[in-house]
Amino acid sequence: MDFKFMGGSMGSVVGEKITRLIERATAESLPVIMVCASGGARMQEGSFSLMQMAKIASALYIHQKDKKLLYISILTSPTTGGVTASFGMLGDIIIAEPKAYIAFAGKRVIEQTLGQKVIEDFQVTEHLFGHGLFDLIVSRNLLKGVLSELFRLYGLPRK
Repeated sequence: MDFKFMGGSMGSVVGEKITRLIERATAESLPVIMVCASGGARMQEGSFSLMQMAKIASALYIHQKDKKLLYISILTSPTTGGVTASFGMLGDIIIAEPKAYIAFAGKRVIEQTLGQKVIEDFQVTEHLFGHGLFDLIVSRNLLKGVLSELFRLYGLPRK
């Protein structure tokens, strides 16, 4: 997902491509590694974009639960909205970049809804990690080695 195009928002085409990727990985018994940088579902497409979350989650369910295959979610900055609410948080292992902004709703929306101020960095990786939202915080320069080690721990072949 490219954040430079419409905030990396997920529309029906993106949802279909991600679903096909997961289905192909499932058919070939491969793990899935998804790197997320998204502003959420594309509201211009209405319910079509919202349905992508359910479609992707359904494909991941088959991949993870039925076929017992690995799914690693890597959250970069920003990862927000429907992506955070769905497949971004469904990984068997969830990795986040240091200092990434990860949220469902923005700070202003949360403050208006709750009617109170929230702490400054409550939607930043390190704070969320302290509350158990992620498994690992890994910078990009170390990611290849960490993924290699995870594959080794899961008994996946190296190619």
